[in-house]
Amino acid sequence: MAVSTAISLALAWAINAAALWVADALFSGVRIHGWWAYIIGAAVLGIANAVIKPIVSLITLPLIILTLGLFLLVINVAMIALAEWAAPHFSIDGFWTYVGTVVIIWLVNWFGHSVADELERSRRRPSLA
Repeated sequence: MAVSTAISLALAWAINAAALWVADALFSGVRIHGWWAYIIGAAVLGIANAVIKPIVSLITLPLIILTLGLFLLVINVAMIALAEWAAPHFSIDGFWTYVGTVVIIWLVNWFGHSVADELERSRRRPSLA
């Protein structure tokens, strides 16, 4: 495994853990206790999004098209439910809390990856000195 791939995976894992922490802080219906719950939840979420989500999205593509993409929300809720099921001391109460958690995870991932991409671009720019 290349170093950049390992760093990218570690970064994605850390961003997912941070996203779960933000969701836990914002929603009373999200309860995550202990750092193992964050680590396992973030790992399961990352693996589920990388492996399971593309397969499910492909299988349900007609439904995704029919609902103009809204069915992707259901798929994302299912990925979070899988992480909740696999991680100890991790629970989410209620459909709308799941939806809010999906939005928070998306926002934190978007922000985290945007910052990482900008840092990578600035590192690759030639210096003027």
